[in-house]
Amino acid sequence: MRAWFRNVYLATTTLASGMYVTLWYFVQSFRRGTFTKHFAYPEQPVPVRPRYRGFHRFDLTTCIGCDKCARACPVDCIYIDKEKAAPPAKGFVVTGFKIDYTKCMFCALCVDPCPVDCIFMGSNHDISTYTRDGCVVDYAKLPLDVAWGQATLNPTAVQESKRVSLPVWTKTADAPKPAEVKPAVDGKQAT
Repeated sequence: MRAWFRNVYLATTTLASGMYVTLWYFVQSFRRGTFTKHFAYPEQPVPVRPRYRGFHRFDLTTCIGCDKCARACPVDCIYIDKEKAAPPAKGFVVTGFKIDYTKCMFCALCVDPCPVDCIFMGSNHDISTYTRDGCVVDYAKLPLDVAWGQATLNPTAVQESKRVSLPVWTKTADAPKPAEVKPAVDGKQAT
């Protein structure tokens, strides 16, 4: 019987202490006020810490198309389109560098393996859109100052880069297959 009362007492005290912590944070957040009281958010950017991992910055002029960032990405959200360079030059020419931010978890694992340091995490945190197509950013179609600039990647610039509407993935039309002929059985050809 004594153990039962002890269990009831422990349950009551732990529940009361948990509710006290919850009530304390509720009162503190009520006193603090709204977020816009401290920052004029839509009009002025919110200050972020120097090591903040925001939306990527990408320099197309130094990218060699090695695919190391795409291979290092744990969620496969980086898509690189490249072509062979013209005969005097060697290597690849990057024609598309897309990052799907509906999948990206901002882990910065794509930054470390890059041998030429053409991709790094920026400080921008707000690129809100109304459609999922706006979340796929093709850095090869953005102007260089927007893709490489520190705080200029905004929804308007991303939307302007999508004016030439190219689908992210298209199904290629397969060539019609010739009719298969079954082997002859007993001198007759089966169709």
